Amino acid sequence: MIVAAQNKPRHRLGRWLVICMILITPACRQDTAGSLAISQGDGQTQAAASQEFLATLSADTLGVERKNSHINQQTITQTTLSINNTAKYSTATHLPYANPDAPKGGVLSMPAIGMFNSLNGFIDTGIAATGTFYLYDTLMAGSLDEVGVLYPQLAEKVTFSPNDDSWIIYHINPKARFWDGSPVTAHDVQATYQAILSKGLMSWRAFLSGIVAVEVLDDYRVKFYFNPSSAGDLQSTVGLMPIFAKKDIITRFDKVSLEPLMGSGAYRLQLAEPSRRVRYVRDDAYWGRDLMVNRGRFNFDAIEYVYFADEAVAFEAFKAGAYRFRIENDIKRWATFLPKNQPINKVTIKNTNPVLMRGLVMNLRKPLFADIRVRRAMNLAFDFQWSNQQLLFGEYQRLNSYFYGSPLQAVGKPDAKEHEVLLSLPLNNDEKSALDGVPVQPVSTGDGINRANLLAAKSLLQQAGFVYQNGWLYDKTGKQLSVEILVADDKYQAILLPYLNNLKRLGLQAKLKRLDKASYINRKRQYDFDMIIDEFMQGNAPGAEQSYLWGSQSARQVGNQNTIGIQSAAIDELIVRLVQADNREQIVLYTKVLDRLLLAGEYMVAWYGKNSTDVMYYQGYQHPEKLPSAAIGLDYWWYHAPDEVKK
Repeated sequence: MIVAAQNKPRHRLGRWLVICMILITPACRQDTAGSLAISQGDGQTQAAASQEFLATLSADTLGVERKNSHINQQTITQTTLSINNTAKYSTATHLPYANPDAPKGGVLSMPAIGMFNSLNGFIDTGIAATGTFYLYDTLMAGSLDEVGVLYPQLAEKVTFSPNDDSWIIYHINPKARFWDGSPVTAHDVQATYQAILSKGLMSWRAFLSGIVAVEVLDDYRVKFYFNPSSAGDLQSTVGLMPIFAKKDIITRFDKVSLEPLMGSGAYRLQLAEPSRRVRYVRDDAYWGRDLMVNRGRFNFDAIEYVYFADEAVAFEAFKAGAYRFRIENDIKRWATFLPKNQPINKVTIKNTNPVLMRGLVMNLRKPLFADIRVRRAMNLAFDFQWSNQQLLFGEYQRLNSYFYGSPLQAVGKPDAKEHEVLLSLPLNNDEKSALDGVPVQPVSTGDGINRANLLAAKSLLQQAGFVYQNGWLYDKTGKQLSVEILVADDKYQAILLPYLNNLKRLGLQAKLKRLDKASYINRKRQYDFDMIIDEFMQGNAPGAEQSYLWGSQSARQVGNQNTIGIQSAAIDELIVRLVQADNREQIVLYTKVLDRLLLAGEYMVAWYGKNSTDVMYYQGYQHPEKLPSAAIGLDYWWYHAPDEVKK
């Protein structure tokens, strides 16, 4: 249930972070775009499919007949959605981290790694270019320093019932226009959701599966109906999906193409050179430039992503001026690079989000990792203390939470409420350890030998039934124990090679296998790996998106995000409670318990992180004095520099 600003907040914006991951960073998370293997089919089949698709879009509702049961309900119509929070800027002229007087001009150029062959990042075929989110508006827009607050964008207001969260009506702004000048209508919204739910990314279909129907009330009002079990979360989520023009959806939604679907966003495509560069140019006729959320936003004349084979090549190109702005994730480059006479700034920007959980995922679909003692041994083999001092300049902390550095992080032993929730869940044997507290990450002397931890790991492997012969491990059938870590580049080779050596010292045949990007994506989507490097982004308002990260159904769906393969009745039930939570206190409680269960399973060799972002950029890029608390707010930066440094 969405609540009026004056009432007690209830719902959250859990899925928005998932949408951000897919839309904002498609190059970094290209697995969501699927494989390069595309089945074109014959012409007649394609034509028949198009006709069938067209027929489904001509109906007024999606999936069910019109419903009239809500006519007599008490309703509220307002311009903002307050989700577990109170909207702070409902009467503001612009957001506090925006400069409405920022100059327009310049080019924001950034790197992208890998390749692309499409501008369609919304289906499970092709590899989408980075930055396609600039092409599309959403019904509402989120705030970067509030948890779960939405403001008008394509929709100028919403109508809902304070007592029934199984539906919501979005009122489309009659001024909203696509690039060709045609109006954005409720028919476009309905067609967008029909396409996503029938042909879109599998991960999107999963977290939007609670949509029961989408009904066109008139040209500028669209009503969503939801399954009550996931309704509260979805009421806001549907306001944060990109909206496409119906006429393009009918003919091109499921096509891999370098021509983007018609959008209404602030930027349009200027050029796309596959695997070389993609450039978006600001639309001077953009209909929404004067909306509160957009004042002082979209200040660059153009935004360009330049493609490189790997991070090392990209960094050298940055120093040579091939592009002008980069987020630096390599601590060695960050610590050792001195601009000297180059007009380059180095800035660390802090944020309040949970630290990104990154590390080595163990695929539970493989029999080797079914035993928690094996997973624990794999974690003991990672010598963080040595890596941090020798490779990471002592700048990082070892992660021991999926919500590290936030109020959602589980710490120590469970308190009384957490303990009560744990006891009410159908815990498996591995998860029962959550009752005793959060597992402590192993600590070494940092000498690079890691003797004590490797001895402990060896003992665990023997307890799990493996035996040593000539220094190598074998299972009961006489098969030698081996593990393969799958990678798509050499980005983390310095971290991985010492770890591989430790695994070999334990008696495992351990190897690193590098694949081209397309092959890597395909194998990851098919869960065809022993271990991979993966990351799990979290926000301050988790919700039903947790089901596709950790849910049993997601583990069985090819191409979804449960790469670990977790299938836990306790976690499934807990996610349902999280989705249905009535207030912020319950959300924090259930999230902490979820954190405890994930940690108890010891599913990852968690790596390291920090609550900040390191950026490098050439002089000329500027930002407001106040930055948002949850992001670097790049949409609100601008370009202004003396002639001699302009480029």
